[in-house]
Amino acid sequence: MIQEIRKRSNDRMQASIEALKKKFTAVRTGRASLSLLDGLVVDYYGTLTPIQQVASLSIPDSRQIMVQPWEQKLIPEIEKAILKSDLGLTPMNDGKVIRINIPALTEERRKQLVKLVKKESEDSKVAIRNIRRDINEELKKLEKEKHVSEDEIKKEHDEVQKITDNFIKKVDELLEHKEKEIMEV
Repeated sequence: MIQEIRKRSNDRMQASIEALKKKFTAVRTGRASLSLLDGLVVDYYGTLTPIQQVASLSIPDSRQIMVQPWEQKLIPEIEKAILKSDLGLTPMNDGKVIRINIPALTEERRKQLVKLVKKESEDSKVAIRNIRRDINEELKKLEKEKHVSEDEIKKEHDEVQKITDNFIKKVDELLEHKEKEIMEV
């Protein structure tokens, strides 16, 4: 039973790390990345549809994303979706494809992005600590129900703390890497 609780805590904390990685890929670093457009939805005949399902996306060079819609009449809808997003990008179309130039980041914008990734990593740490709290409460419940001895619970609390510390360290490493990437000119 304790092994099951430990495995569940590990899985939930790993899911937090994966969610943070996904959020970090959406943060613009001055280079073109298709992950910038993840989560962008287009009004496709009245249905909000992910952009990847209505157009092919490519990166012709390091500072440009090219969006080629499968239907030409979607070009205005895709442009509208890009402009409405909080990406700060301006699409340009030539009637067949939409080109999105990724401008170089200013020093001020880089600092704003660093603040944003710090906030995201702090949120991730809070989520990991909440998972630790939930697991510790489960362990206390087991102890109250007399399924497990007090010594085993103490040992398991220490183990859960080690796992938590390990995941918090991973968050810090991800943050450090992303900060370097953002501040790189």
